[in-house]
Amino acid sequence: MPHCHIQWNQISLPAWEERFDQIRRASLLQSYDYARVICAANHQKARWGLIFLDDKEAGLVQILEARLGRQLLHGLILDCGPLWFDGFGTPAHITAFFDTLNHEFPARFGRRRRIIPAAASFEHPSYKRLPHPAYQTIWLDLDQEEEILRKALKPKWRNKLKKAEQSDLSIDWDEEGKNLSWLLTKYQSDQAKKEYDGASVALIRQFAKIFVPKNHLLIGRAIVDNQAIAAILILCHGKSATYQIGWSSEDGRKAAAHNLLLWQTVCHLKNKGFLDLDLGGINNDKAQGVSSFKEGMGGQKITYAGHYF
Repeated sequence: MPHCHIQWNQISLPAWEERFDQIRRASLLQSYDYARVICAANHQKARWGLIFLDDKEAGLVQILEARLGRQLLHGLILDCGPLWFDGFGTPAHITAFFDTLNHEFPARFGRRRRIIPAAASFEHPSYKRLPHPAYQTIWLDLDQEEEILRKALKPKWRNKLKKAEQSDLSIDWDEEGKNLSWLLTKYQSDQAKKEYDGASVALIRQFAKIFVPKNHLLIGRAIVDNQAIAAILILCHGKSATYQIGWSSEDGRKAAAHNLLLWQTVCHLKNKGFLDLDLGGINNDKAQGVSSFKEGMGGQKITYAGHYF
């Protein structure tokens, strides 16, 4: 078993982000900007770790913490991590990391841990699984030719895309957040009407405050006859990007506007040098239609091992 140690809060932010940029499929939940938003919203503090295995830099991990009562009460959250550099991330490496994490933050009275390992399978004697459904998402590899990505689309999805491309639809891109309030009004109304889960409008506004100044928030709108009939919001982090929210009118659904929006998002992100797109969580029990739509893009479905404490 390799020897693991975690160097907490020792490297600068530019050094952290330089390393973060090297990691493929780096989850939004492990990004520095995500921590800035969530910590402010939930009164938590972040801790950033550089992972060493046998004295070699092996990966990164970000955890969120909350403490009360002179440290007696302690909450620890690790979502979709750790992240591994090339050549690391084997089962032995994962075990070594979680051995070290458990040694530093052992289960005890007053401590609540929530761990979602970035691994398809996970077994460790120091962590017990919670009875929650495993988190699933779909990743698209943007480091491919557009022709290959288009061939990967499922036939029904591709046919709808062709329909949208042959229509009068056009796509308007906004990286300055000019259309944010408009989109959030549409999103909030749609969310209330259909009663689906999703990020709150207040949280999206907080993301915008952090991501817009860095040009890391992207809003795409499908336009016809000078009217927007559908829109999506993308958050960028490292060399990856994540589909965050979307909205479509009835005209947008009939015109397959979301097919065109997502395909043009793929092309737009590729041109900007992004390598991976996370289409966001899928749930066949609560939102089968949304899951089927995302699966139609032909990406790789990832199922994480589950929630642990």
